Amino acid sequence: MIKHLPQLINLFATLILMLSFAMISQRRVATLINLFAMQGVALVVVSVLLAYATDQPHLYVSAALTLVLKVFFIPWSLHRVVRQLHTRGDVETLINMPATMLVGIALVIFSFSLALPISRLSDSLAGGALGIALACVLLAFLMMITRSQAVPQVIGFLAIENGLIFAATTVTNGMPMIVEFGIALDVLVGVLILGVFMFQIREQFDSLDIHNLEKLKDD
Repeated sequence: MIKHLPQLINLFATLILMLSFAMISQRRVATLINLFAMQGVALVVVSVLLAYATDQPHLYVSAALTLVLKVFFIPWSLHRVVRQLHTRGDVETLINMPATMLVGIALVIFSFSLALPISRLSDSLAGGALGIALACVLLAFLMMITRSQAVPQVIGFLAIENGLIFAATTVTNGMPMIVEFGIALDVLVGVLILGVFMFQIREQFDSLDIHNLEKLKDD
């Protein structure tokens, strides 16, 4: 089992990257939230495998926090907000989908090229973990840049955090538990604030398009 763990970790790491690609190509809000939850599941599996391989019990705590927050609570909260705000339909993108995918591919190539010299110095079980993590972060930034509505912006922010957690977990073989609890609390508070933020935008402008905030400059 142990000798196959690096392959399993790399498999789920690749799945995390593929889900990041799926998110930048997805226009339906409800499906975008489901893809984020699936990415959370893959992150949980990676944490559990690393905990077993490195014999670090605090990684099980990290996996449990990710499962509760990223797989269940946050997706449930976002689905609830989407239902209440009636925003289940397609989200318009600022650039067309083929161009977005080409930019995404370029970002992945750039990420692996940048991370390759550092990865050679790491003794991590997942050889390409740093490149995948950086690619996930940049793809999440791309999703935020190319979407104008608040809900995809929130998911992009959370996907960036997924990439950072994945990097910290795999490259360093686990963060201190106090850091994990701190990050979990920050994410929870951030989602609650962003939820209130979305309701305020909808109440003021009857739309979740963040470009409406530019109108505040004239007030």
